[in-house]
Amino acid sequence: MWDWNYAFEVLPDIASALWVTISATLVGFVLALVVGLIWTLLIRSNNKIISNVADGIVKFIRNTPLLVQLYFIFYVFPQFGLSLEPFTAGVIGLGLHYSTYLSEVYRSGIESVGPGQWEVATALNFDTRKTWTRIILPQAIPPVLPVIGNYFITMFKETPLLSAITLVEILQTAQNIGASTFRYTEPLTIVGVLFLLLSYPASVALRQLEIRVTERY
Repeated sequence: MWDWNYAFEVLPDIASALWVTISATLVGFVLALVVGLIWTLLIRSNNKIISNVADGIVKFIRNTPLLVQLYFIFYVFPQFGLSLEPFTAGVIGLGLHYSTYLSEVYRSGIESVGPGQWEVATALNFDTRKTWTRIILPQAIPPVLPVIGNYFITMFKETPLLSAITLVEILQTAQNIGASTFRYTEPLTIVGVLFLLLSYPASVALRQLEIRVTERY
């Protein structure tokens, strides 16, 4: 049976671990945003070798399970002299995995920019950096913001996978509490509720953003 006293007793410990989950999500997503754009630019390169290699890497990462990648980074890298802390390994795993999906999002956004905009950049004698930062990206990113936001929420909900590489985040904390008290119902239910409380409002906000983007573009 549900024990409210026990639930309130373990809530502070679980809530404190939530910051680990949130931090891993934020840092991992920033990494995914940056690396995803790099993948997109490399794939669009005029150099066929660079383009094909980048495209191959992206497809490989995208089509292999995130959990396998986390295991590889945390357990295999040390055999080659690269030992990482659980948080660092988890952030890198999340960031690299989701960067491959965001690269596709960036691609669709860039392709939505009309050819006339590239001609404008040429007419203004913009170099490559100015063309991308002042003309292309400011028009390519806004229409795909809802999709980017959806990937952010998805990454947040996949952070429990980091417990597999010994990161004590919110789910691992609940499991540890359950193992020590032999009561799992309350800790795991609290974890589910916390994920719901954080994910649902974000989903609603993204839906409103999607409506506005659709009306504008």
